[in-house]
Amino acid sequence: MRTYSGVVYPAHTDAMGHMNVQYYVAAFDQAMWHLVHALGYRTAWQKDRNEGWADVRHNVGFSKELAVGDLFCVESSISAIGGASLTSYHALYDMAGDLCASNEIKSVYFDLAARKSLTLPDEIRASAERLLAAG
Repeated sequence: MRTYSGVVYPAHTDAMGHMNVQYYVAAFDQAMWHLVHALGYRTAWQKDRNEGWADVRHNVGFSKELAVGDLFCVESSISAIGGASLTSYHALYDMAGDLCASNEIKSVYFDLAARKSLTLPDEIRASAERLLAAG
């Protein structure tokens, strides 16, 4: 599913004129929030339930550089479901459809007060299982 769209601004580039790594990661992070929202998580749970997400691993790969003015989008999917975690895959494409970067993120569902993992809520697990089965 498409989870994020963006444009490369001059402030997003490094000394070589390409989008800087921190902005790729920012796009993937925003895509992750849209993904878990689509699975049923609500940001109000941070205050109402003291529950959120903690990323424990990012595996980023770069395939093609983006420059100022380039439009891009991120498509996301679920690649694994654990007892307290989701592993998601995010692919960042330019508007020609070329893969520019990818990121596999392992995120743990988290008790924000106790600072420990929680079992995934049933509604998130069920939605993630449907998305995983859909491929």
